[in-house]
Amino acid sequence: MKPINLKEKHTAFEALWHPHQIAVVDDMQVLLAKLKGEFVWHAHEHEDELFQVIKGTLYMQFRDRTEVVREGEIIVVPKGVEHNPMTKNDEEVQVLLFEKLTTAHTGNIKHEKTKTVYPKI
Repeated sequence: MKPINLKEKHTAFEALWHPHQIAVVDDMQVLLAKLKGEFVWHAHEHEDELFQVIKGTLYMQFRDRTEVVREGEIIVVPKGVEHNPMTKNDEEVQVLLFEKLTTAHTGNIKHEKTKTVYPKI
């Protein structure tokens, strides 16, 4: 039961597209990640996913549109909705993710960017 400094935690790792767990709340996990470029089109069949942009601008692509998520904003991707997070202009974006412990990184998609273990920091 101590405060968690998000800025300090983000400096603890360099890996892109590899979430790091900073807390667990009931059956939910709080993750930090650094994003750059384009990720992988995927969906989470049974879980919603919340993204909060800490630094930079995130572009959340959906099949019918792209939503721009700026610093201090969140976006919730409902379960079953195909999405692909990305950044532009070689910008590194820092995000906080809030999702169930059972959420697979890239849903049912297996890709070279897929992670199965999230380091705890």
